Amino acid sequence: MLVPASDAILTPMSDPGISVIVPNYNHGQFLPRSLSALANQSVPPTEIIVVDDASTDNSLAVLGALAEQHPRLRVCANERNLGVQRTMNRGLELAHGEYVFFSAADDEVRPGLFDQSLRLLRAHPEAGLCSGLVEWRCAATGLVWLMGTRMPRRAGYLSPDEMIALGRRGRLMISGPCAVFRKSALVAAGGWLPELRWFCDFFGAYVVGFRHGMCHVPHVLANFNLSPTSYYHTARSRGERREVLDRMLQLLESPAYADVAPALRASGLLGTFGWPMLRAVMARRRHWGFLTLALTRRAARRGAEVIGRRCFPKWLARWSLRVCYNRTP
Repeated sequence: MLVPASDAILTPMSDPGISVIVPNYNHGQFLPRSLSALANQSVPPTEIIVVDDASTDNSLAVLGALAEQHPRLRVCANERNLGVQRTMNRGLELAHGEYVFFSAADDEVRPGLFDQSLRLLRAHPEAGLCSGLVEWRCAATGLVWLMGTRMPRRAGYLSPDEMIALGRRGRLMISGPCAVFRKSALVAAGGWLPELRWFCDFFGAYVVGFRHGMCHVPHVLANFNLSPTSYYHTARSRGERREVLDRMLQLLESPAYADVAPALRASGLLGTFGWPMLRAVMARRRHWGFLTLALTRRAARRGAEVIGRRCFPKWLARWSLRVCYNRTP
């Protein structure tokens, strides 16, 4: 049944379980595959909430047919386009599960994602989230590589201090496409901040992680499809991205996130954004406290990966990706 988001009332299940939130905008062609993978998990979600952001394709018709096949599927249609972050936050507000998982409409989860993640989260109630490995697939180049392979080889819990230590060694990664959050921890972190645009998932995940610690599954749990139409590529200019990175640094310097700023600084995780973040840090004197050797090393690695993926022949690009992301002893 299709209902406007403003009128959606979802009855909570007796088992708190996991709520899946899928923001959708004009991805009707991908929905049958992605939603089937979510619904057919060995541990099924309590509910799958698709929030359609005023799509202009056949998404609502596709979702109407899928809702008849999957009784746990609920569809909420925004009356106007709100943007991906506000759409995700709307889904977060509607979710009744103790845990929440956000899935892009054009991505696909692997079998066992919820089973393995929830088992660890319930064994470690102090953890704010659980993450694993993700297979990235670049449509433009045909390259495929794994992200998160430098994380520990055993499943378990990582304290904030252990996360910092991994970050300093260039091994820490929270993989958004397979991250299962404790809802209360994500809400306390502010959810997905619209002002951070393409980087709101990074910020929210590491705020939760450095406040509560995280669980890690050393297996591939999802596929991430990087295409020319991906949201990340909607920035009009490099300057626009740097403005958002500058805003992220300002937030970390504010009282609201002062508790996680030292961890992000010490871990060097901000270097994930490569040279643009390095330039943003150096552009303002008040940001210079984030300029560390760990950040510089990570930014250099990220810059080399991007150059290799975009400019090298495929065989050399594959080699550079292995160098950047393969496991270390």
